[in-house]
Amino acid sequence: MSDQAPTQPQNEYQRFLRQLPADWERKEVRHLGAIVGGGTPSRDVPSFWRGSIPWVTPGEVSGNATKFLLDTNDHISPSGLAGSGANLLPAKALMVTTRATLGARVINAVPMATNQGFKSIVFKGAEDSDFYFHLFEKVKSELVRRASGTTFLEISGAEFGSIEVPSPDRREKVRITEVLDTLDTATRETEAIIAKLKAVKKGLLHDLLTRGIDTNGELRPTQAEAPHLYKESTLGWIPIEWDVDLVANLTTSSVIGPFGSDLVASDYRESGVPVIFVRDVKPDSLTWKSDVYVSKRKAQALAAHEVLAGDVVATKMGLPPCVAAVYPNTMPNGVVTADIVRLRPNLSRVLSSWMSAFVNSPAVAKQVEQITAGVTRPKVTLRDVRNLRLAIPPLEEQRLLLDRAEAMESHISLEAAALQKFSAEKSGLMDDLLTGRVRVTPLLEPSTP
Repeated sequence: MSDQAPTQPQNEYQRFLRQLPADWERKEVRHLGAIVGGGTPSRDVPSFWRGSIPWVTPGEVSGNATKFLLDTNDHISPSGLAGSGANLLPAKALMVTTRATLGARVINAVPMATNQGFKSIVFKGAEDSDFYFHLFEKVKSELVRRASGTTFLEISGAEFGSIEVPSPDRREKVRITEVLDTLDTATRETEAIIAKLKAVKKGLLHDLLTRGIDTNGELRPTQAEAPHLYKESTLGWIPIEWDVDLVANLTTSSVIGPFGSDLVASDYRESGVPVIFVRDVKPDSLTWKSDVYVSKRKAQALAAHEVLAGDVVATKMGLPPCVAAVYPNTMPNGVVTADIVRLRPNLSRVLSSWMSAFVNSPAVAKQVEQITAGVTRPKVTLRDVRNLRLAIPPLEEQRLLLDRAEAMESHISLEAAALQKFSAEKSGLMDDLLTGRVRVTPLLEPSTP
């Protein structure tokens, strides 16, 4: 009888298990500790709610980016706990979503209860919750595979408890956890830095767009601090050196994209001249993700709607409408759709980036709100955009203001690159360490004298 080929792993999680080192023990989840379900007290009994016991739902966990959960949106009372299927979990249980949302997990930092969308593990070993918090990233695919249901997917307690997971020795678990926690900490710290920088940038932009920079290269004092440096305008107080003018007077041309009769789905191609949609325009950033083209012949027929590097594109609709960005020089010439206004700034008066930044400012947002007040689906017309009022500093000051804003954006970009690096490193290390491909054991051995 000929030798048969070895049986291949049937799914992703089996492939993961097949990679584990021979000296790693495997255990079913139910052997790691007690598996505890959850429940929901009746909403018809007020005394069951607004108590002292944190009570968590899957939505709070799936949106939680941290390892530990300190508090919850809802709290139940001891009578609510007793009168439902909810159970009080001791601190450091691993709470895993097993209904509808599958595989989101978090560790409770304080005693709390869950609804029925969880299976929680109360571990025998104190170090296990930290290790299995990371390991359950690998278990997600198995939860999905084993789940069943018609209305929504759910995994039973028996199925959950029978999942086999690796169980290295205690020292290796601790060391793996330390490495992955360190990367998590670096990631969270970088995310906090980025959030702070974005808040600083928002404040800086407000100051740049309302106060500008004086001859010493510093932000002007506020109008309250130095009223003699400002004048009243239709936009409120602006620096004396600035003007206010309509978009129509600051552009050499302005158009909207072709109407439906001129550009339809059958015109779209997989290559050719790019078509710019509303979804491609973000505040001060055009990121073309539509990946939709028209032929060169069609683009020539629509030459009046062509968009070039340095043009400003603004959305006619959306929440909110009138979001603007500069068309980048990294893109080939394109064509705008009917829901995009293309503006070609008069560069002798206004720089493209200044026009874009001011169109995205609160001063213009207020004008747009007045235009669209009472409308269910806010939308602006070409005429509305052309009649928007912008504050215009002297060109040299515009350059200085934009340089200051760009420096802040560069700082944010550097931190974002670092965050991406941490994420990539963590993904690689998780795969290496949790499969045992890279062992931390040698790091634990005493050095040779």
